[in-house]
Amino acid sequence: MSDPNRAHLSIDDCLGQLPTPPAEQYLEFFLRGTLTLGLYAPRGTDPQAPHTRDEVYVVVRGSGVFVHGDRKRPFAPGDLLFVPAHATHRFEDFTDDLAVWVMFYGPEGGESVESRPTESRK
Repeated sequence: MSDPNRAHLSIDDCLGQLPTPPAEQYLEFFLRGTLTLGLYAPRGTDPQAPHTRDEVYVVVRGSGVFVHGDRKRPFAPGDLLFVPAHATHRFEDFTDDLAVWVMFYGPEGGESVESRPTESRK
């Protein structure tokens, strides 16, 4: 992981640091409190399993179909995808340039709606 105090990350710099296939195309670049930020760029297939923490993806490059439980939705650059802890999800039919920022946060098992401050429930 690079310097956890960095306030700026470049997609090109981070892509250049990913391991080469067939290794998993994921690397963490930032950690602060419960927030972990990484870059995920699967090639060919997306073999991931459900995670133990809530997760947000921000699509930087590429397009395809995002499978979340029994739902399938197209995605493109700029899209934000939320996955609660323990939910089945994966990328399918994606382009060869897929790259997504991945943010894990909160406690193991995920956060609950009840844990949010009242004013943010609007």
